[in-house]
Amino acid sequence: MSGLVPVYPLYALLFLDSGLSPAQVSGLFALWSVTALLAEVPTGVLADRWSRRGALVLGGVAEAAGFAVWTAAPGLPGFATGFVLWGVGGALVSGAAEALVYDGLAAVGAESSYARVHGATTAAELLVQVPTALAAGALVSLGGHPLVGWVSVAVCLAAAGLATRFPEPPRTDGDDGAVPPATAVRAALRVPGLRLVVAAVALLGGLDALEEYFPVMARDRGVSTAVVPVAVLGVALAGAAGAALAGRVGRLPSRALPGLLALSAALLAVGALGSRPVAMAAVAVAYGLYLAVLVVGEARLQEQVPAAVRATVTSVAGLGVEAASLLVFAAWSLGGALAVAVLFAATAPVVAVGLSASRPVSGRR
Repeated sequence: MSGLVPVYPLYALLFLDSGLSPAQVSGLFALWSVTALLAEVPTGVLADRWSRRGALVLGGVAEAAGFAVWTAAPGLPGFATGFVLWGVGGALVSGAAEALVYDGLAAVGAESSYARVHGATTAAELLVQVPTALAAGALVSLGGHPLVGWVSVAVCLAAAGLATRFPEPPRTDGDDGAVPPATAVRAALRVPGLRLVVAAVALLGGLDALEEYFPVMARDRGVSTAVVPVAVLGVALAGAAGAALAGRVGRLPSRALPGLLALSAALLAVGALGSRPVAMAAVAVAYGLYLAVLVVGEARLQEQVPAAVRATVTSVAGLGVEAASLLVFAAWSLGGALAVAVLFAATAPVVAVGLSASRPVSGRR
C-alpha cells in the first residue's frame, strides 16, 4: 500500500522540515518499529481466527488515521501518534496479506507459484512508486506537505475499500481455531528447520528499513525536496527488477543466496562512499539484489508453515523484522549508510544457515 501513498517518499523530509533533528527522526522510526513489533503477533492471531481480508481492511483504515494525524497536527507528538497508528496498521497487513495470497494459490493447487507471484507483487509495489513519485513532487509543489498528507489519507481509505472485495478461501476443518494460537505456533515452530527460516527471514526483512533513508541520502547530495521522489526512482526500479527475478533466483543453490546478500553489502558500501551518480547507482543495484534474496526467503517460509497458523507464524517473523529494523536505525545513527552496509554483511552468514535448512522454491537445493 505504501508504494501508492504520496507521503511515503517525503515523510522523512516532512519531519526535518518541521524542525525535528536527525536523532528525533530516527527515534520516530524506532517507535514505529517497536509498535509494529508489539502488534505483529496479536494481529496475526486476529487474522487467523477472524478474517485475513478483514485485517487488511482495518490496516488501511489505521494507516489513513495515522497520516491524518500527521497532517492535522505536525510536530513531534503528532508524528509519534501517527507512527503508532501506522505501526498497528502495518502489522494488520503484514501476516494477513502473505497468508491470503498463499492460501488462495493453494486452493487451486498453485502454491508452487508463490515465489513468482510474490516477487511480481513486490515488483509492482515498487513500480507504482514511479507515478507516485511524480505525483508527490507535483503535490508538494502545489500545496506543500499538507496537500500530500490529505491525498495520502484518501489513498489509504480507497485501498481499504478495495480490500473488502478480495476473495478469501474458506477455512478447512483443521483451520477452525479450536487449538489455542500459542499452542499451534509452538507446534509449528517445531517443524525441522522452520525456526531457522523464521530467523533468517526476520533479519533479512529488517534490513529493508534502509529504504526509509533513501530520500535523506538523495537530499544530502544536493537534490531539492520537490525532485527527491524522482531522484530515488532508480533505486525503486532496481528493487522491482530484483523482486521480479526472485522466481529464477529461487532456483539457484541455497549457498548462492548469502553470496548475493554479501555483494549487496559491498555495493551499499560503495554507495556510502561514492559521489552522487556512482553512489545512487550502486545503492540501486544493491537494493535489487537484496530484494531478490528477501522474496525467496519469504517464499521458503510460506512453504513450511501450516495453513491454520500461517498468518500468525508469518507475524512471528514480522515481529523479528521489526526488531531487526531497530538495528538498521541504530546503525544509521552511528555511521550512516556505511554502518548499514556492515550490518548487511553481518547478516549474510545467518541467511546462509537459515535458508540452507529450508526446501528451495524449485524443490531442489
